[in-house]
Amino acid sequence: MTNDKPTHSSVPAGISRRYFLQVTAAGVVTATALGASGLKARAAAYEKFTWISPRGTLEVLDDYPYWSAKKAGYFGDLNTDMQPGPSDGTATVKFVDVGQADMGFPSPGVFSFAIQNGMKLKSVFHMGARDTFSIAFRKGQGTKNLKDLEGKTILLGSAAWQAIVDPLLAAQGVDIKKVKYVEAGWPTWGTALAGGQGDAALSWEGLRAEWIAKGLDFEYWLGVQNSKLPANTFVVRAADLEDADKKAFLEKYLRGWAMGLEFGYQNPRAAVEAVFEQFPTLAKNLGPELGTTSILQQINVFRGDMDKRGGWGSHDMASWQGFFDEILKIGQITAPVKAEDVCTNDLIKAANDFDKAKVKADADGVKLSEGFAALDVDKIKAHLFDSAVK
Repeated sequence: MTNDKPTHSSVPAGISRRYFLQVTAAGVVTATALGASGLKARAAAYEKFTWISPRGTLEVLDDYPYWSAKKAGYFGDLNTDMQPGPSDGTATVKFVDVGQADMGFPSPGVFSFAIQNGMKLKSVFHMGARDTFSIAFRKGQGTKNLKDLEGKTILLGSAAWQAIVDPLLAAQGVDIKKVKYVEAGWPTWGTALAGGQGDAALSWEGLRAEWIAKGLDFEYWLGVQNSKLPANTFVVRAADLEDADKKAFLEKYLRGWAMGLEFGYQNPRAAVEAVFEQFPTLAKNLGPELGTTSILQQINVFRGDMDKRGGWGSHDMASWQGFFDEILKIGQITAPVKAEDVCTNDLIKAANDFDKAKVKADADGVKLSEGFAALDVDKIKAHLFDSAVK
């Protein structure tokens, strides 16, 4: 069900190679080499706070709040690090669990994998207020009724992503036992769909624009329009929340992300430029218009209905409970999960305690390059969902 092969050769640069992950047949991660004593020493303090991606790469626009905040100095003197991680979809929780990273960014499905396998993790900052996930189809082959996927094949970049798609389909009334999944590889699963393999593929907001840049022009059933499930979230070791110093650090760190989110909302083009400065190849591949399209898709997901939220990162416990109830029905977890036990809004007030007027002034004060200054953001917003199945 998940891709649980050891990824020793894929340990990201900057993460200590003294620890090696082994994965049992049940999917539980253990550490060898220096063993548990080495891991305890690593967890004693955040000498360098490491965030790990769920995608196997950082060269995407998804993490624009971090790069915007870093450029603007919103993290202050905090020693922060970003790592791409292996492309195995479950690595983002495994590495946090054993102390090789301090914060992961799993989908709810991968978070449920961690809970099911006894990883003592807790969601502290819910990035995806709306469901970012979508189902991509070749042009003219899409459907508004996902029950039409029964008997069909869905392509995934990692086998672990089945934990994302199963609850999405089940919530739409699909008999998931009648759906076949094929792991078509990262980053090639979209190309495989375009090439005639499978009937559909998992996608998400932001990626839709990046796929267009690669010549992959699909139509989509969009979760942001049709799903009530939550999306990716920031998780940490639950024990870290019991440590006063670590909790204080996390509040400051998440405040940097919240300020970066606010910055991007106020000036999405400037946020794209911050990412492009970090990754010139991404800038070359996407360009200003598709880059801005991608970030606007993600801002819609990350912001959600802010009038009903407690600020950036706030969990909607009803949405999360609905997700846990759904995955219990389909057997993705074997015991009930109470949302409040694994998700917390305790850090949200502190994370959102910043001067919004100053962030707006910072964002408005950015001098855009010629290519970005020429863009009509309102026009792009008006066409964000043109690729939805008609």
